[in-house]
Amino acid sequence: MALVGGAALALWFGGGTPLGAVIFRLWPAFLNTLQAGVQRRIAPELWDWVFLPVLEAPSWLVPAALGALLLLAGLARRR
Repeated sequence: MALVGGAALALWFGGGTPLGAVIFRLWPAFLNTLQAGVQRRIAPELWDWVFLPVLEAPSWLVPAALGALLLLAGLARRR
């Protein structure tokens, strides 16, 4: 399902659109809330080192990677 979601995001917003831009179009207040929560409650460095690279990645990459991991986990569980 996540693989299909990644393909849908790529078709809808364009293949090179960053994930952060897609999230901002769908839910503008979420990014500010997420940044404030991560920087205040977890660690400010985590925002720069983890979240920003993920938000700058193409929008289809994150759901596709999650779908691939879940697919591999399901195949490994069968064996």
